[in-house]
Amino acid sequence: MAKKVLIAYASKTGATAEIAEAIGDELRTHGHDVDVLDVATVRGIEPYDAVVLGSALYIRRWQKDAVRFLRHHIDELRTRQVWLFHSGPVGPDKDQDETMPPAVRHLAHEIGATPAVTFPGRLEQATAKGFLARHLATGNLAGDSRDWAKIRAWAADISAALDATERSSWHRPTARPPAGHYLG
Repeated sequence: MAKKVLIAYASKTGATAEIAEAIGDELRTHGHDVDVLDVATVRGIEPYDAVVLGSALYIRRWQKDAVRFLRHHIDELRTRQVWLFHSGPVGPDKDQDETMPPAVRHLAHEIGATPAVTFPGRLEQATAKGFLARHLATGNLAGDSRDWAKIRAWAADISAALDATERSSWHRPTARPPAGHYLG
């Protein structure tokens, strides 16, 4: 049964938005009804069965709009399947799994979301913002490190999880899961 899915993103230079669009395209090919929106434009999540939230990751921090979204919708997100991702690592360390920022890790735990998946990002002179980013975009960190096959495979896994779960039977336990245990 097709699910209504919100994919919300907070992107600084557009690379995370493009990842969100690719996830949306993959979910649509599996028959789901998907809206891909900048997180700042989301007014509510009532019509959605599931939420995928992504943020650009800079200096190990999520974009403020993405964190604000988690805080604002915490009660509603507890009643939905939720997946998180962030993008940003580039260069030789692009495949290193980034740890969730503490505030995001706490909120993910509160809503029962799985830990965020890390996708390599993009750093190009034309879109780099800020002195440090512009400087780094001229060196060996410059380029597009995104792995589109990995992104599509992750989205296909989300689709399989959605297909396996009926919304009417989906509800999170009212008690918190044990520390270190995430549902999603």
